[in-house]
Amino acid sequence: MDNNAPIFKKQYYPINDILYGYLEKYKRLTKTNVFYDDLLRFQGSVVVYDKEGEDTLWVRTYYNEYETIEINNSLKRIYTLLHSDGDERNLQFLNVDHIDFCTFGNSKPFRIKIRNILNDNYTHFYIKKADASRIFGLELEDILSPNRINYLVFKDTLIEEHIVGIPGDVFLDKHLKNCTESEKAQIAKEFVKFNERCMIGLLGDMRSYNFVVIPIYDYDHIVFKIRAIDFDQQCYEGNFKLYKPHLFKENFPFYQLVNDKLKENSIEQYQNEERSILVKRLVGSEERLNDLLTAMKSMELSPKEKLEQLKMDTYKFTLDINFKKAKSMGEIIEAALNFMKRNYKSDNQ
Repeated sequence: MDNNAPIFKKQYYPINDILYGYLEKYKRLTKTNVFYDDLLRFQGSVVVYDKEGEDTLWVRTYYNEYETIEINNSLKRIYTLLHSDGDERNLQFLNVDHIDFCTFGNSKPFRIKIRNILNDNYTHFYIKKADASRIFGLELEDILSPNRINYLVFKDTLIEEHIVGIPGDVFLDKHLKNCTESEKAQIAKEFVKFNERCMIGLLGDMRSYNFVVIPIYDYDHIVFKIRAIDFDQQCYEGNFKLYKPHLFKENFPFYQLVNDKLKENSIEQYQNEERSILVKRLVGSEERLNDLLTAMKSMELSPKEKLEQLKMDTYKFTLDINFKKAKSMGEIIEAALNFMKRNYKSDNQ
């Protein structure tokens, strides 16, 4: 285990014209009347506590009466853009219950709770500063993982749907002890696959509070899935170890599950399965992926010293000269995906 892997606050990378062109082509752009910076003008706030009375590091915000009406109407319209292509016929039945602001982490998001007053169902979405790193992370997750991502961008504002699941740290603390031995083995399998996706896609800082565990009922047993919820550290860190979730001390119980429940040949089998599936996804999204890589290669996504370190780390890991030749984080990702294509042939090829 590598317990000495600090993550420092990363710098913000604005969207450039090439990335805007990509977002327009793939229907990720929208128009709204409220920006991230507008929500920062709250007049007051109170701390949000969980059911156990612990500080959640979120605060509930309050605005003056005039701004509240305007902001709430805009947020309800954003909800319809995200979930029903802007259909406003049921707008009158939507209510903005809460606007919470996170005081922890890089993106400082706002979490919006929207409730349907007819049936009391509710959902959340997030408004954040539109950082290019995070957008590339969202797109790579949508292309490379089994999970789809729903988000929209308006100028420098990012709107993201809520990803349902149990935060990894909460799962370890409150739920793992209640799992059967076969369920623990299944979680270990999923963690191996999750670890492989993060490493190949260079998604960093996947500590337990940055991913969720999703229990799914299937006939007479529960299937567990693991998916990322934080994409701020996409292609940013120089140390290759920071793209391997099993090396974070916060994830040690998952790492231990893998060691306790899986034999070495099973771990290798699950890694190969994930690589093979990943290659099939790459082949099925070739045009979109090439467009995304073009946008990634057009901009700086990390300080030069981190780029140089990651080039050498990945070269030593793969012995592929293309990593050494890379001139940007986009080229490192391209080298990684091409390495996968060469070494793990898809059944469709």
